[in-house]
Amino acid sequence: MESKEQLLMDLLGLTARSLTHLTASMTSMSFELMRSEDEVTKAAGRRMIDRMATISAGLDEHWRLIGELTGVHVAQEQIETIQEIQLQASPRLPPN
Repeated sequence: MESKEQLLMDLLGLTARSLTHLTASMTSMSFELMRSEDEVTKAAGRRMIDRMATISAGLDEHWRLIGELTGVHVAQEQIETIQEIQLQASPRLPPN
């Protein structure tokens, strides 16, 4: 069995990775909001991108500390990103 320290380092890495993915998803959604013709929606998207930049800077520090603990230095940009999945509409069935 792995040591508790190793398990904690793994947990920290997984948590930081999840937060990185969440931040990337929120940023992507914010850019979509900025494409809106509604000015209030555009402004909300801009504010969210600013917030995500702040959170991202904090995550850079998380990754730095995780690198110090593990000896493996990984930049936030090197974390594999989640692939965007587009759902297609279900095929329409003919009426009975």
